[in-house]
Amino acid sequence: MTVDVAQELAVFLRACRERLSPTEAGVVRAGRARRTPGLRREEVAELAGVSVDYVIRLEQGRGLRPSAEVLEALARALRLSDDEHAYVFDLTRQWTAVRRQPQPESGSLAALVQALSPLPAMLVNHRFDIRAWNPECAVLMLDFAGVAPERRNAMILCTLEPVFHEYYTDRERILREGIADLRAAWAAHPDDEDLADLVRMLCSESAEFTDLWERRDVKVKSTGRKRLNHPDVGRFTIEYDVLTPLGDTAQRLVVYKAVDAVAQQALDRIATIAAQNHRALAG
Repeated sequence: MTVDVAQELAVFLRACRERLSPTEAGVVRAGRARRTPGLRREEVAELAGVSVDYVIRLEQGRGLRPSAEVLEALARALRLSDDEHAYVFDLTRQWTAVRRQPQPESGSLAALVQALSPLPAMLVNHRFDIRAWNPECAVLMLDFAGVAPERRNAMILCTLEPVFHEYYTDRERILREGIADLRAAWAAHPDDEDLADLVRMLCSESAEFTDLWERRDVKVKSTGRKRLNHPDVGRFTIEYDVLTPLGDTAQRLVVYKAVDAVAQQALDRIATIAAQNHRALAG
């Protein structure tokens, strides 16, 4: 995947500057009317200890290659989160040709997914390709075995499959968070042509995806909640944790659990349905 690093960094830093309020940055000054959202370039320059001209040229993508020290100063000035900080350094790492080497997929993780029953669980990679799932997850979400392998991807399903528009009662938030996670992966894996193709395909097929992608939100999810409207067990809220093997962010074990008594009853019913399905297949 060929990325214009200078241009992408320029757009990202400008978006972060425009999202950061003067109050958040601690630079409110009385008597000065503000015509633009967020911080002014001169305020960022002052906070980061660089010249205004440097910030202007950086935001214009004019070929600057800021040092690690300058990037750290800009990250502090713009109050970047840990994930946004990593995104900036993942982008600029491409200038020095340092690449993260993908780890081979682990069969033991796929076996662990099955061992987690009756908790619904699945294994995905950094592209959100669904690599393994247990019977409870198939009932909770979808029987992924019936989905074409090239479409067996959580982002594709959430973005393009109508059934998930009804399944997630807070789908817009879930999609927004998923895209913020995917953008982090996009910067961390610049040589992944499959990931580049995925982003291009989703942008071409979904204006909603394109709009959210262009926001340049960056956040890697490690836990969260989803409100579901399940066709068999009704409405409930479920919590999930995302576990990554040490040193390998390309593989993610997603485990779902109940947040309250209603959700536990729903998961118990889902486990029963999964067991019934298994017996029917075995018989």
